[in-house]
Amino acid sequence: MRTIGAQALMTLLSHFVFIFVAFWSIQKLHIENFMRLYPSQAKVLIVLLSVTVGYTCSEFFLNFIDNVRNLIFLVK
Repeated sequence: MRTIGAQALMTLLSHFVFIFVAFWSIQKLHIENFMRLYPSQAKVLIVLLSVTVGYTCSEFFLNFIDNVRNLIFLVK
């Protein structure tokens, strides 16, 4: 049970870190300059893009780590 809890904590932490990095990066693009008529929608777009990109990158990272851990069964 402890390993499941640790894995859940690692998953949540990974998602939050990758979403934060994506949000920080996408903010630097200044999308609101391209959508001058709709500044509030531009902010929502930044948040949605950040969640999408961050979650996708986090899932890739976690799947990669899981696959690397499973490589040991190839040798046994």
